[in-house]
Amino acid sequence: MSGETVLSTTQSVCPWCHRKLEAFRVLNGDEVVLLKECPDHGIFRTSVWRGAPLFDFWRRPKTPAYPKSPSTAVDRGCPWDCGLCPGHRQQTCTALIEVTARCNLRCAFCFADSGSSGKDPDREAIERFYRSVLEAGGPYNVQLSGGEPTVRDDLPEIISLGRSLGFGFIQVNTNGLRLARDRNYAKELKSAGAASIFLQFDGVEDSTHIALRGRPLFREKKLAVEHCAEHGLGVVLVPTLVPGINIHEIGAILRFAVEHMPAVRGVHFQPVSYFGRHPGSNSPPPHITIPEVIRELETQTEGRLKAQHFQPPGCENALCSFHGNFVLLPQGDLKAWSSHDPAGCCCGPSSAEAGADKARGFVSRFWSHPDAMGKKIDGPSLGGWDDFLERVRTHSLSVSGMAFQDGWNLDLERLKDCCIHVVASQGKLIPFCAYNLFYRKLKA
Repeated sequence: MSGETVLSTTQSVCPWCHRKLEAFRVLNGDEVVLLKECPDHGIFRTSVWRGAPLFDFWRRPKTPAYPKSPSTAVDRGCPWDCGLCPGHRQQTCTALIEVTARCNLRCAFCFADSGSSGKDPDREAIERFYRSVLEAGGPYNVQLSGGEPTVRDDLPEIISLGRSLGFGFIQVNTNGLRLARDRNYAKELKSAGAASIFLQFDGVEDSTHIALRGRPLFREKKLAVEHCAEHGLGVVLVPTLVPGINIHEIGAILRFAVEHMPAVRGVHFQPVSYFGRHPGSNSPPPHITIPEVIRELETQTEGRLKAQHFQPPGCENALCSFHGNFVLLPQGDLKAWSSHDPAGCCCGPSSAEAGADKARGFVSRFWSHPDAMGKKIDGPSLGGWDDFLERVRTHSLSVSGMAFQDGWNLDLERLKDCCIHVVASQGKLIPFCAYNLFYRKLKA
């Protein structure tokens, strides 16, 4: 079309038949769209970047860090050789182990399409999953997910098993209902070795929870956070951002996080992706892009958080996520201790293994409760700098977001750089977006 510029080419898939297609990143003003054409289903244009920070300013080259122990060969090409294959360009930061397909909610949006029935993997199978991660080069950070992991009464034992095998950081991905109902459950999880809770948290208005989760849940979410705080278990709030439902709550979610520090260690926004279970069949469905989330963060916090405080990742592809680090000062101000620097970020330089190594270390340190990070070491005064560093240790807030890909906006160049890997039933490590788009139904 007139006024459009083709920036580069990549590969994608048809959102309907999953045929691999050539795709074009096309610039129109300050918007970048992914353009592709399926011979059977027609032309698809999906916005992948809208406005500032501008696309060219944000993206940056990335040196690959290939898997240490690939388990599949390159045969059909990405995304059909996952395992990881030798062509994947990033090692694992977080290995996601699904311990159940069951759930005690029936959410309108669910990447796993979880239900109320299904057979859980037994303890022996879960041990094999853990060992698969070790054989792939681990121990890496682990997130126990599902379904809803807390429907398993043996979840503490599963956590203890992972710790006994050498996994230092184990996080539980949960809707928080059991944490809210049972005041001592957070203590059980922490005693078993859980380092962090990855808490589904879509807003502070019950209308949001009704729209996304089917019932008012804010009271339960708040109780879950309070019970984790009571027992020294770190919490990361995880909002799924859906246009027309809860974009206006971004600032309120941040305010809730600050009010519940230091137990709340971060907010990790996830712009909605259309795989698994979701309503409607729009073509294409509405997406919110990374720069739009960043601008909303600045606007809805009245400039306390600024766009320049956020930066691309040093682990996964630059177009996949953003991250900013803040410290809550004693007088109540949030002070940034990160800013956009194309040469590096909180996760370190985007070269070789450094990105994944530093990402794992950052998450392990700053997503855990500060009590788990050790106490301040007495020593000679550094003129107030030591007090600031102690405040960073105890009152840091990580504000980040990750834009997962679906059949509409899938860019295989991004997928090859993924560092969030699902441990599939055969023990293979599969990039998160590929697993949910192509492998989940295959019971890989």
